[in-house]
Amino acid sequence: MLIRRRRGWELRESEATPEAAFLGRRSLIKMLVAGPILVPRLRSPIEQAADGDPGKRNPRYTLDRPLTDEKLATTYNNFYEFGSQKSIAAEAQALNIRPWTVKIDGLVEKPITIDVDELLKKMLLEERLYRHRCVEAWSMTVPWSGFPMSALVDFAKPLGSAKYVQMETFLDPKIAPGQKEFWYPWPYIEGVTIAEAGNELAFLVTGMYGKPVPKQDGAPLRLVLPWKYGFKSTKSIVHFAFTEKRPVSFWETVQGSEYGFWANVNPEVPHPRWSQATERVLGTNERVPTVKWNGYGEFVAHLYDGLEKERLYA
Repeated sequence: MLIRRRRGWELRESEATPEAAFLGRRSLIKMLVAGPILVPRLRSPIEQAADGDPGKRNPRYTLDRPLTDEKLATTYNNFYEFGSQKSIAAEAQALNIRPWTVKIDGLVEKPITIDVDELLKKMLLEERLYRHRCVEAWSMTVPWSGFPMSALVDFAKPLGSAKYVQMETFLDPKIAPGQKEFWYPWPYIEGVTIAEAGNELAFLVTGMYGKPVPKQDGAPLRLVLPWKYGFKSTKSIVHFAFTEKRPVSFWETVQGSEYGFWANVNPEVPHPRWSQATERVLGTNERVPTVKWNGYGEFVAHLYDGLEKERLYA
């Protein structure tokens, strides 16, 4: 009988790598070498915001009507810095949104001025479908992308004495002709309570319709408060100040008898010059009943417990 002795470097056939596995390993090595080409990577929030990637849609917020057509929603809006008419989209293109810095100060642990893109790196973007109700009694529905305002509050680290957040928009009369009108108290100022800023609905927007938010809609950073009239959702923000004193907003200064601090939607409380019982839906011009809190009462009504003596709905 022939007995074969293995040399030291020889393997048993059972110990050899199967051909298919060997070839698969070679393919894997090629993929790893190719890395950035073949292996997808996670995109940063700043990259998402730059091309309008809305992030994952949050299913918690749903609509009872179709989305408003993008062209209509981005061309019919108010931005008094560029004029009092609705068709200010062309004029608003003069706004330079890079570089753009955001100041966070007041009653915070450490005041900071930060580039908006650096700020976005610290935030997780998502998309939300919200109803929007203007004090002028028209409405639309929009897919906004951005991050919860509560994330900015956490980033700012406010002191215990901070009760409000005051927001200020840009000031540049050279490119914003509306800011040359001396009868308006520029820059645009708005404010919310710390509790409102921390509410889950309060949303800082960087995009809409899967694209970067247009300049006429408040680029590069605006606020959206869907349970309030639209003038509270200030645009093109450059400054967040945490204060103990309630801010006096732009429209309160202009006409305090018509526009108050709270501005929560309520169909039973008319504007001094028109009813708020119904709203005109952009796109269809259908008039539909307005709902208290704009339909978001389950999220926000508790914020106003004990404030019944306040002028909550103007």
